[in-house]
Amino acid sequence: MKDKELTWDEFEKTLKLTPEEEQEIRFEEELIEMEIKAREKARLSQRDLSEKTGIKQSAIARIEKRRCSPSASTLIRLLVPMGYTLRIVPINEKKNEK
Repeated sequence: MKDKELTWDEFEKTLKLTPEEEQEIRFEEELIEMEIKAREKARLSQRDLSEKTGIKQSAIARIEKRRCSPSASTLIRLLVPMGYTLRIVPINEKKNEK
């Protein structure tokens, strides 16, 4: 008998993530999404960004496909040539922006 395939919600429940781990995952997703939007707004391909940053195009693709987690220094190297940076803000301030 075949194992039943789980939906994402069912699978996610089996992970038993702490609230902190869930927040970390959401934060990383948000950072990557913002990097992609910045690249697209700058009308740069992954290859163009690779040439500007010295980060291999394949590494950029892995980050954007969420196959690997970028370090803060890698994110900064990707963002700065496009005119962006990372910023630390109080959580309450972020909630009030929405």
